Amino acid sequence: MDRLKNIFTVDLEEWFVVEILSKRYSSKDWSNLQSTIEKSVTELLNLLRSHNVKATWFVLGWCADKYPSLIQEIFSQGHEIACHSYYHRRVDLIDPDTFKKDTELAINAIMKAIGNVPHGYRAPTWSINSTNAWAFEILADLGFLYDSSVFPIKHDIYGWIDGPRHTFKMEFESGKSLYEVPATTFRLFGKNFPAGGGGYFRHSPYSYSKTIIEQINRKNRPVVFYIHPWEICTELPKIEGLNLIEKFRTYSSTGLLKNKIDRLLSDFSFTNISDHLGLFQKNRIGF
Repeated sequence: MDRLKNIFTVDLEEWFVVEILSKRYSSKDWSNLQSTIEKSVTELLNLLRSHNVKATWFVLGWCADKYPSLIQEIFSQGHEIACHSYYHRRVDLIDPDTFKKDTELAINAIMKAIGNVPHGYRAPTWSINSTNAWAFEILADLGFLYDSSVFPIKHDIYGWIDGPRHTFKMEFESGKSLYEVPATTFRLFGKNFPAGGGGYFRHSPYSYSKTIIEQINRKNRPVVFYIHPWEICTELPKIEGLNLIEKFRTYSSTGLLKNKIDRLLSDFSFTNISDHLGLFQKNRIGF
């Protein structure tokens, strides 16, 4: 019997765009900062290729404009290119018009890089929640087929604690529709806990993640795994003035992550979001 396919996703962005550094570096500073993206993306591509995994890469529009050949290389290796905004602005801190313009800018940058329209979207910092659900309809109107921006947990920076935990389809009065593919959580003592990557995977023992993924898969549910290329970089620039939490979130366990991802790709089967949803299969069965 074939193994259940989980979902492997990559948020392709530079190290300096993350939320904890947003007050330190503005988008005007980005071009002058040391980049680590090309080396990290190449290493991650090699890992995925060695396990024959095709992932969904949520690409920051700014990166698509700056490194079009890199995005072309990812696409040429059979991976899905999706959208991660242009300027990595939190959606819950901007208005609908600004959100729409930023997303259109990102779509155009990706189209210019690979010649294809992205079908999926993920908000920076998981920033779509109950306060800005208007974003879903804007995404559908812009032609997106799915979103993966909801993280139903309580976190000091993000989270929609009462948000949906499983894939579902939204229908709008315009006739458009949109799938939501939330970040994976598991229930324990009546609370949601993260289960699918990022800092949670990087900072915890591999055995913890492996056990949780196995438990979720036994219920015939796939795990949405996510990672950032900068997280496997062991040569991130040293940033002065970070507090202990910021240092931990930026630098901790980056030297271990490549091996952990290699083990993950060996232990579990993965696909991308479009293939998981069957978006482009004939006679597709809806959720």
